[in-house]
Amino acid sequence: MDTGASPTDELTISAPHRELLDQVLDKWSLSILNELCERPCRFNDLRRAIPEVSQKSLTATLRRLERNGIVGRELLSSRPVAVEYSITPLGKTLRQPVDVLLAWAATRMPEIEGARRAFDRLER
Repeated sequence: MDTGASPTDELTISAPHRELLDQVLDKWSLSILNELCERPCRFNDLRRAIPEVSQKSLTATLRRLERNGIVGRELLSSRPVAVEYSITPLGKTLRQPVDVLLAWAATRMPEIEGARRAFDRLER
């Protein structure tokens, strides 16, 4: 993987890196980002698009993504309160690296499933 570093530089994964990747690449974040890459959405639109997510998890994930500058939140009206979420320019820069990871997973899935089956046979 090209990190932009010279061959003598070492890629360092620090606590802030791990925290950010945990918050941006988790199950719900990826689903939310996938929806918001298509169009801005209100909270209930996201709930309908991702029916497996609880209201509490959706709220917490949106807050984390907003805190990290990945998702923007706009108040549309005050009565009744309407909020729309959209991906920010910074969030759009995630598309390419996430697509690379998804392509890697798709290409390697048969190999990974074989490794899982072999591991599970040994664990019995």
